[in-house]
Amino acid sequence: MNTIVEWVLDLMERIGGPGIALGILMENVFPPIPSEVILPLAGFTASQGRYSPAEAVLWATLGSVLGAIVLYGIGAALGLDRLRLIAKKMPLVDVADVDKADTWFTKHGPKAVFFGRFIPGVRSLISIPAGIDRMPMTTFIGFTTAGSLLWNSLFVWIGYQLGGRYHLVEEYMDPISKVVYVLIIIAVLATVAWMARRSMRRQRDPDDVVDLDTD
Repeated sequence: MNTIVEWVLDLMERIGGPGIALGILMENVFPPIPSEVILPLAGFTASQGRYSPAEAVLWATLGSVLGAIVLYGIGAALGLDRLRLIAKKMPLVDVADVDKADTWFTKHGPKAVFFGRFIPGVRSLISIPAGIDRMPMTTFIGFTTAGSLLWNSLFVWIGYQLGGRYHLVEEYMDPISKVVYVLIIIAVLATVAWMARRSMRRQRDPDDVVDLDTD
């Protein structure tokens, strides 16, 4: 982590605001790089007069949007039809599961993209189903920009206020992030368990099939 911080700080010192954008773009594409480190660091460098806090937020948001577009493109390249073919070859998964997830995302996608920007882990990956669903690019960029702008503004401002103590943000956010990751893992395991039970029910009685609620 220290290496990442040093690398990002070097970018900011060498090229200024574009270094923030590049660091956040990398954070989007490679989620293990935490924005909770990069953004307060950008606020700290802004407090040193290298650029204004507003410039730091704008550059960070540009990086967020560009990174999200990269992941959207991966999802679009995968596509719904290819995802259905993959689902056919996967144990426990039905093509109907893919269709229901797509229907849900078509209905709730903009909200998922917006609020997903505030959730560790989900913040980056939410762009992939948006690409699979082929969410209109203007809608995707609009909600991505809005959510990212709020998130980036908060952490840049905190880093600006803390100055040289910007690292305290990571110390406080790390436990929260770990709790979120644990909840995500539990949700995934619960889903797998539900699919396994469904598969066993079908083996016992092919007519006894309970589908997910599509609401």
